[in-house]
Amino acid sequence: MTSSKHWDLVMENLPNEYKIYSIDLRGFGISTYNQRIDSLKDFSEDVKLFVDKLNIKNFSLAGWSTGGGVAMQFTIDYPDYVKKLILVESVGVSGYPIFKKNEIGKPIIGEFLTTREEVAMDPVQVLPILNAYKNKDKDTLRQIWEMTIYTHNKPEEKRYDEYLEDMLTQRNLVDVDYALMTFNISNKHNGVVEGKNLAHKIDIPTLIIQGDRDYVVPMEMAKGIEEAIGDNATLKIIENSGHSPLIDNLDNLIEYIVSFIDQK
Repeated sequence: MTSSKHWDLVMENLPNEYKIYSIDLRGFGISTYNQRIDSLKDFSEDVKLFVDKLNIKNFSLAGWSTGGGVAMQFTIDYPDYVKKLILVESVGVSGYPIFKKNEIGKPIIGEFLTTREEVAMDPVQVLPILNAYKNKDKDTLRQIWEMTIYTHNKPEEKRYDEYLEDMLTQRNLVDVDYALMTFNISNKHNGVVEGKNLAHKIDIPTLIIQGDRDYVVPMEMAKGIEEAIGDNATLKIIENSGHSPLIDNLDNLIEYIVSFIDQK
């Protein structure tokens, strides 16, 4: 539900010697959505087009949430491009399967949605957001974010409204949810698809940043990434932080990123 807009505070507060590019992935922000995505690999290929167009190599690559999965996929596919990898509240190496719901909307543990059509009809995680987009209902979006993401701190009001306006630009929600549940670079089945056993190919320094109270991405996903990547991975836990350390604890987030990038 975000674009490059939500990286604004990070870009404003990183030291001036860094050159930062923040991308609106296909179907987010002001990017087009002329061709539907089917996988996080599609986003990764878009990143490849972007960096090749600007002739950028040997960079640090950061991804937040879904972007973490895109960043991992890119690093696996194009290891010569990425010097260091930063994963902020990232989807895990086994993706993000979505549970089926019962008649009162509770998740049925162990039973997963498997098709794009099922995702589009999910009554809890998808339909309310699609309806909010359709009706340009920022109040509902605000309520959803304050229940799940802005659980500790909130942006100042003007910036918050800009974020909400930006959320309304998303045109790929169902496709992204489908891509997340079929993303699996682990060596195990995730309940939807078999693992591709690719995570071990990430052999560069990797920083995993996880809030201790993230209600969207559980701590187990961060620990799973750390285990899958192995000795190259470092997990940093931010206390009193949810899914958006960009808002909950920006100072710690910046400190961890700068220290990691500057480390020789």
